[in-house]
Amino acid sequence: MNKGELADAIAAQANLSKSSAQGVVNAFVGAVTSALQSGDKVTLTGFGTFSVSQRAARKARNPRTGEEIQVAAATVPKFKAGAGLKASVN
Repeated sequence: MNKGELADAIAAQANLSKSSAQGVVNAFVGAVTSALQSGDKVTLTGFGTFSVSQRAARKARNPRTGEEIQVAAATVPKFKAGAGLKASVN
């Protein structure tokens, strides 16, 4: 399911117009993004938690040449599924 299909599903379930549902999806993505940029967690009880994690610098190997390269440290987003989501998928 892509962003457009998600908006269509929300429009059908919430009895909204497709443009309103698209606005809801965009607002949700924007709110989560800005919260993560400021270092906050976003927790949706029963669904999951969006958070930010620090990945340390490390050494890696180029599989084609075997050459060792340095991979820079990075800040990466994470998602941990909640118990309700896990239970509904199984």
